Amino acid sequence: MSYVLSVSPDFSPDHLSGWFIFNTWLQRRLEEKFHLELYDDFESQRGDIQSDKIDLIYANPYDAAMLVRDKGFKALARPSGLSDEAIIVVPESSPYQSIEELKPGVRVACTQDPDVNMMGMIMIEPADLDRSTIEQQSAGSYVLVAKALLNGQADVGFFLKDAFDDLSGLIRNQMRVLVESQIDVVHHTLMAGPKLQALAPKLLDELVAMNQDDKGRSVLESMSIKGWDAMASEDTEFMIDLIDTLID
Repeated sequence: MSYVLSVSPDFSPDHLSGWFIFNTWLQRRLEEKFHLELYDDFESQRGDIQSDKIDLIYANPYDAAMLVRDKGFKALARPSGLSDEAIIVVPESSPYQSIEELKPGVRVACTQDPDVNMMGMIMIEPADLDRSTIEQQSAGSYVLVAKALLNGQADVGFFLKDAFDDLSGLIRNQMRVLVESQIDVVHHTLMAGPKLQALAPKLLDELVAMNQDDKGRSVLESMSIKGWDAMASEDTEFMIDLIDTLID
């Protein structure tokens, strides 16, 4: 049997080679065939999730409820010390010095990243703004969000903090952070689908021990991950409930 591994489309392109290396490591450690399937957008990936074409996924936290409750996935592990935090950024030359100064009609550049957009919308609420009072511009990547800001096509941008930190210093230095979320318990999660769950205990053991040998540490380094922490079911449910609350 061959299994399909996929990664949330919001991962940094800089880590693309790392996921191919991880896929090779995975096959060797489990002695099973895995194919890494990548998607350009959330819609096409969710379509294949609904069609039961994905067996193992590094999932965006926004999709966790659907994966667990609708498709029978089980959360295995989260990257050690990493959480999904969102930041709102303006060009360095922007007159805006705080969220409260934002005005109706402000042009917001963002990707399709659902949890970042959700947190971004929550963080602009102190300016009495919502989706009906902003001009939202969708960009295909965080690099393009930065480009929209620097070209004067947008006033503010929503970023995943890790994605912003991955931008070159030259680009970051031309922008300024207005606010950063501090939720801490929202994060991407490696999740196993129903067809893979017989192998889940072995896979989890391998993930948790991954940083204990030179080969595993090398793979983790290529992914910019320090290691994996096992996820208890109650941790997953807490994150899902929190996101449901934030959405409401």
